[in-house]
Amino acid sequence: MLRLASLLYTLISSALAGTGVIAVLAAGYVSVTAILAAAVIGAVIAAPVSWWVARQLYNA
Repeated sequence: MLRLASLLYTLISSALAGTGVIAVLAAGYVSVTAILAAAVIGAVIAAPVSWWVARQLYNA
């Protein structure tokens, strides 16, 4: 299941980090710090999300 979760992490982290960056830019925060923070937060949140999705796929 770890292999599936790591594969899903590559897809989910880029999606969540990109969504975070777009949200920050749409809110008007154009500093490098805000953009990097949004990307890092998206990548960190993607770890438990990818584990949860892998568990759901593995048990289905």
